[in-house]
Amino acid sequence: QVQLVESGGGWVQAGGSLRLSCTAPGTIRRINAMAWYRQAPGKQRESVAAITNGGSTNYAESVKGRFTISRDNAKNTVYLQMNTLKPEDTAVYYCNADLVVRIRQDNYWGQGTQVTVSS
Repeated sequence: QVQLVESGGGWVQAGGSLRLSCTAPGTIRRINAMAWYRQAPGKQRESVAAITNGGSTNYAESVKGRFTISRDNAKNTVYLQMNTLKPEDTAVYYCNADLVVRIRQDNYWGQGTQVTVSS
């Protein structure tokens, strides 16, 4: 069973910063695209940021200029640096990755980490 392990969530006041991390197992063959999603109470899960194997990124309009996604391929890890946090950023944040475990590519989710921003 392949698991993406997330960390870095927590509570922060508006204007503060947090950094999320998500690590894939070292036994996989390759990591392709990686991304962060979030789901606020009563809302659908939405894409926040994504990064390709080559480092190309894209962001939701609501986080552009405040969040930065990056990856360290040597550590099988993707990061989400979140600055100038707002109460509306409060959500459970999920890591997502396209992994090649043996031969084919499959899509995997992390367990989610809570981010709470107080006003």
